[in-house]
Amino acid sequence: MNAVYPITAVAELIGEPARAAMLIALADGRALPAGELARAAGISAQSASGHLAKLVVGGLLAVWNEGRHRYYRMASPEVGHALEALGAIATRPRAPGAQRPPETRALHHARLCYDHLAGRVGVELADAFERSGWIRIEGEREYELGPQGESGFAALGLDAAALRQARRSFARRCLDWTERRPHLAGALGAALCARMLELEWLARLPKTRALRVTHRGARELAQRFGIVAA
Repeated sequence: MNAVYPITAVAELIGEPARAAMLIALADGRALPAGELARAAGISAQSASGHLAKLVVGGLLAVWNEGRHRYYRMASPEVGHALEALGAIATRPRAPGAQRPPETRALHHARLCYDHLAGRVGVELADAFERSGWIRIEGEREYELGPQGESGFAALGLDAAALRQARRSFARRCLDWTERRPHLAGALGAALCARMLELEWLARLPKTRALRVTHRGARELAQRFGIVAA
């Protein structure tokens, strides 16, 4: 590894197309077997094994054995944050009024960013939390609870005090690559997304990290936060 600029080693790992494809396949926080990651990257199992080994040694992926299969997932939420930020840099801003391609519309609307909600719905929800005093900006990269935060999140079934004890950032501002504004990440963002899935406000779409806002979710988001998410 380059001792002066260690970022170059990480950039080299992410910049190889097959490895980038495998990282993106894991961007919704799931653990996937090597064979499925090879298919996602369009390469042979033998080639995938070499790429995955490099990603593990480089600290981007974690691996464990389960029966005859080896499963891989992102080593930490920070890897997901890095991919999201790189996406914002690598894509051009959308022209005002321009329509999104149909094949990516669902992904831009609502998706998983590692384990928290991203896309237009995620960004608008973070904005609504700020307006309502649930969260406030703290420094350059973090959120902190606002005056209404503890009671507001408690009404959704979330214990902010308990989440603060997690071994990760409590509430992080994660730059959204499609909206170019922050959404809510960290322990609070992950718990919120899990709760919205549990309440069936959101539903996973198969074979993608895009999420569907259900009829119930659209109603609740509109009534509680003024978000048009249908």
